[in-house]
Amino acid sequence: MKSSTADRPALATAQRLLGSALGPFLGLIFVVLLFSTADYYHSRSEGTDTSFASVATAQKIMRDSSKVGVAALGMTIIIIAGGIDLSAGAAMALCATVTAWFFREQFSLPVAISAGLLTGCGVGFLNGALISLLRVVPFIITLGTMTIFLGTGLVLSGSSPIDAHDIAPDWLIDLQAPYPYPEWLLVSSGVWTMLILAALVALLLKYTVFGRHAFALGSNESTARLCGINVTWLRITVYTISGFFVGVAGLFQFTMLNGEGDPTAGTGVELQVIAAVVIGGGSLSGGRGSVWGTLSGAMIMAAIPHGCVTLDIGSAWQKVIVGIIIVAAVTLDQIRQRRLTT
Repeated sequence: MKSSTADRPALATAQRLLGSALGPFLGLIFVVLLFSTADYYHSRSEGTDTSFASVATAQKIMRDSSKVGVAALGMTIIIIAGGIDLSAGAAMALCATVTAWFFREQFSLPVAISAGLLTGCGVGFLNGALISLLRVVPFIITLGTMTIFLGTGLVLSGSSPIDAHDIAPDWLIDLQAPYPYPEWLLVSSGVWTMLILAALVALLLKYTVFGRHAFALGSNESTARLCGINVTWLRITVYTISGFFVGVAGLFQFTMLNGEGDPTAGTGVELQVIAAVVIGGGSLSGGRGSVWGTLSGAMIMAAIPHGCVTLDIGSAWQKVIVGIIIVAAVTLDQIRQRRLTT
């Protein structure tokens, strides 16, 4: 009996790890092994060389995951705090468009980059303020601001992409090159930026008062208020910080589009961002989330299109597969919630 009781803390710790970080990482390994095996047999039948299980593909997957991954870091904080942001994709495209506009108007590099990042913080502040002051659910507010941000980007760009490739410096355009220079970097500078930001967010959530308050808000808002937490300003701060990460993702989008700001390029990206968080162990009910699990979720979302292209699966079926994974992730989240409440 004593040994059984003593084993309970260890079992609980293992379950928390499996549900937060280790589980999504194992899911990523499973996806990679699945596509690698399928590619091996597909290549044998076609008489071609395998391409998925290669360093080049890994570099591309990590590069592609960085845009969604950075935005998902901010979304992780929002979901932990019991919120949601459907405007993340449109806001990301708006930030990229603002950066391109400032370059086109011959502003300096620091001004153009700062404008994009501040735009992200601004849209996040607006979302948080509207949700807090109007007391309307985040789903409705961010659904409305998604359209506002898309329209603002179209007005700013004149309804067509802004090309700043010849104005922006080459090193910025190459920020998200899948094959970095110098080669010892192994992956693009954007991936290293994502990992550094992820470490900072993990520290923020685990070791600061802000992090504890965010978890408390997502777990039970009424209890958080009774504990003396200023819920209004906490929620505004959460969305503003998330907006900064959206701004960084907008900069990544600008470089991945070869120095172009396209206000429509973020359409649907918000679903990938939210899916990355949920696949990574975040709960749409709030109070739970994992930074490293989120990154695994983002890489899963990036690996699927590459695997499908390798197997000659069309873009239509790729969307079906991603949709199934999103539904499965949300279903698993609901199952976890029911188990916690019973």
